[in-house]
Amino acid sequence: MKHESVETNAGLLVILTLAVISIGGLVEIVPLFYIDDTIEEVEGVRPYTPLEQRGRDIYLREGCYTCHSQMVRPFRDEMLRYGHYSLAAESQFDHPFQWGSKRTGPDLARVGGKYSNEWQVQHLIKPTSLVPESIMPGYPWLASTPLDFSDVEDRMIALKRVGVPYSINQQELEANVERFGEETAAMLDINQAEDNLIAQAQQENFDGDPSFISEMDAIVAYLQVLGTMVDFNEYSEGEFADFR
Repeated sequence: MKHESVETNAGLLVILTLAVISIGGLVEIVPLFYIDDTIEEVEGVRPYTPLEQRGRDIYLREGCYTCHSQMVRPFRDEMLRYGHYSLAAESQFDHPFQWGSKRTGPDLARVGGKYSNEWQVQHLIKPTSLVPESIMPGYPWLASTPLDFSDVEDRMIALKRVGVPYSINQQELEANVERFGEETAAMLDINQAEDNLIAQAQQENFDGDPSFISEMDAIVAYLQVLGTMVDFNEYSEGEFADFR
């Protein structure tokens, strides 16, 4: 069959296109029926605390995702630069997840703990003061804007409805104690959301100003937790190959 005959016959072109799409779809879908799970079995992954979650909300509000991905792909050059490739398990509580390949700025999947709180604050206020070649805009108002957490419980309830295991009753709290440990479970209790948010912000003092809780506190808390939940030193090379 000549290629020209396919291009000039609309009906045949549609049929062949559908056939190719169907084959490609089957190749992607069929293997899913022969594996137990697509989420890797790892220790340490938990939902975000109220403060971290509000920071993530601000991250999305400011459009940070348009220039920064949060997905280290399983390629040698990416792993040398950023660390272990991203796992599905690390994003299982993200709604929406921040995977992608758009990188005007570097990937942030493993940025947690890479820099100090002070560095993150200064970088957000004036990026060029630390990275002269940066084209990232500054976000100085984050440091002077009080964090609104009056609706943090409602936000957590909304996430709970789509599967994030925040607790709202004693039974769910006990389940989280067994799954995440007592300290983490307490931070995931919707009934104590405001108190937990205030306590974490005051204890960690992410923005360097203990006089009030700012939006900077929240977004730095979020950035500092990215990629820190899984200790990859505990897993051997190729540990997660069965989930890919």
